[in-house]
Amino acid sequence: MNRILLEVIATTPEDAHIAEAAGADRIELICAQGEGGLTPSLGMVEQIVSELNIPVHAMIRPHSRSFRYDEAEQGSMLRDIRYFARSGVAALVLGVLDGNGHIDEVALQRMLAAASEERDDLQITFHRAIDEVHDLNQSIELLGKYSTITRILTSGGRPSVLEAVEAFPALIRAAEQHSLSLIAGAGLTLDTLESFVRQTGVREVHLGSAVRQQGNIQLPLDAERIQQARRILDACVN
Repeated sequence: MNRILLEVIATTPEDAHIAEAAGADRIELICAQGEGGLTPSLGMVEQIVSELNIPVHAMIRPHSRSFRYDEAEQGSMLRDIRYFARSGVAALVLGVLDGNGHIDEVALQRMLAAASEERDDLQITFHRAIDEVHDLNQSIELLGKYSTITRILTSGGRPSVLEAVEAFPALIRAAEQHSLSLIAGAGLTLDTLESFVRQTGVREVHLGSAVRQQGNIQLPLDAERIQQARRILDACVN
């Protein structure tokens, strides 16, 4: 597949329709974008899934304080996972860490089991929680053990993915060894998109404020900016 996939953050039905019409390949549906993205409402998930033709990936994240979740919070996440799975989303986006800079594998297994109980075709993206682990490569290897985890959204362990340009090609190769795809996210702009893609060889990118009106995280998606991103990505494979 030559096409570089464009994932766009959506927070409302309007966002979702703009993203699809402008050329996004899928949306990541969240609420509270200013907090890094939290779990959207079930009603909105069901509505958008029923109206869109492109895949909807829904966030499972109950708070933005950390990526550690106690028993009650995990219980809420498990309920959301089951409800969202029934809604017809193409994938869930989640991540869980322990207090020592590692993936919380016990919690992760619980969540994967809940998703699989509802649907055996439901894909999982492990989100940017991975950027807070001590060892990215070790964590990629761990996630590769689980067949339903198909993607990892990452900034290469740095606050901005633009700070991880040199490291990204090796991370992509490490992921591919475990049948995982890396999605590059956090910090990409329309001005830096082409150079980043050409330097790293990444095949999937995740855009938020870069494709919003005035580049403002609080404003709606901008169809022209999404179309520009689509043109840039298409030019990178020609």
